[in-house]
Amino acid sequence: MLIEFDKMEEQVIPGFLGGEGVFHTRMRVDELGKIMRGALEPGSCIGLHTHDTSSEIIYILAGKGKVLYDGGYEPLSAGSCHYCPKGHAHSLINDSDALLEFFAVVPVQ
Repeated sequence: MLIEFDKMEEQVIPGFLGGEGVFHTRMRVDELGKIMRGALEPGSCIGLHTHDTSSEIIYILAGKGKVLYDGGYEPLSAGSCHYCPKGHAHSLINDSDALLEFFAVVPVQ
């Protein structure tokens, strides 16, 4: 199946999952999970959340930031890949002055 993110309507979500700032995304969602291309504006974050029924893979396309994962911080930059297994918690944070762009997959397990 071809997924053409550029042909999808962009969603602009302030305070996603209790976070701060603005999250932009184009995503494919079905009963098996989510596949998304997203961006966090400078100073924005996705709120800390636990993956109870899924895992998540986040690949950084552009920009810099960090992830809070199970109580510790991990730096991220273009080419980094973060994995949050089912049962673990994380928060994606853009603490830079540029857009943090990423691709993410969240399969339901």
